[in-house]
Amino acid sequence: MLQLSDSPPAKPLASVEDSYELCRQITAKYSKTFYMGTLLMSPLKRRAIWAIYVWCRRTDELVDGPQAQYTNEATLDRWEAHLESLFGGNPQDDADVAIVDTLEQFPLEIQPFRDMIAGQRMDLYRSRYETFEELELYCYRVAGTVGLMSTTVMGIDTQQHTAPWHPKDASPNPIQEAIALGIANQLTNILRDVGEDARRGRIYLPLEDLALFRYSEDDLMRGVIDDRWRSLMQFQIQRARKFYAEAERGISVLSPDARWPVWAALMLYRKILDVIEENQYDVFNQRAYVPSLRKLSCLPEALLKARVF
Repeated sequence: MLQLSDSPPAKPLASVEDSYELCRQITAKYSKTFYMGTLLMSPLKRRAIWAIYVWCRRTDELVDGPQAQYTNEATLDRWEAHLESLFGGNPQDDADVAIVDTLEQFPLEIQPFRDMIAGQRMDLYRSRYETFEELELYCYRVAGTVGLMSTTVMGIDTQQHTAPWHPKDASPNPIQEAIALGIANQLTNILRDVGEDARRGRIYLPLEDLALFRYSEDDLMRGVIDDRWRSLMQFQIQRARKFYAEAERGISVLSPDARWPVWAALMLYRKILDVIEENQYDVFNQRAYVPSLRKLSCLPEALLKARVF
């Protein structure tokens, strides 16, 4: 369970290098696909992304981790106070050292971090979402915020990216599209984890969509796979792919050294949707994952896209 204290740490904290190494190890262990993408970044940027990932993971585990039964509003209040201390330059444990250093290296704003905590507050009280609009807010808070944080680290290329005859509003919006990538990733997580979430009594698919395909909550809890379920999943996958398509437009305005890893990360994560289809939409009995060789095969195409688009 998260332990926070206003008193000084009982022992010296890790060095900056050791803290980043800790974050690297955690990222590599718990998010292999994401970690592969970070290896394509410059050393400075990849370390910052590892630190952000670990903070986000710790935040998520307050509600979804092994000690989640002990989490309440007061826990999240303490975690938000902990966040304030990080932005004040005061690490309290070994993992904090890296994120505090990252905050010194990059102009990250605190609001996306606060919004992510707000997403965890939603999980305290909600296990169902009636409409997609409600779910989209949740997805922004728990994942779109990661897009905002990451974009600050990646950096924006301020050069002209459209032909002079294109209207100004045709230019990519890196903020909107960074959020779209986060939402796309979260929708992918939701589709991959339907069975696992159901076993915890949670349904993240909008209830209005279940009703549209005449598929009940009870059907979902029992893991019924039939034509109704397959049609429902096809509908959800199509929605996620639209967010990925929106996110693609924003990659061209990132700093040149960030485009390849972001293209790779997008393509790698989107392939989870392909695997769900290959598994005949059975997300109750098998977990969709992309084999390593298939991941590696994405990298040349991602590099080409990074150079051309």
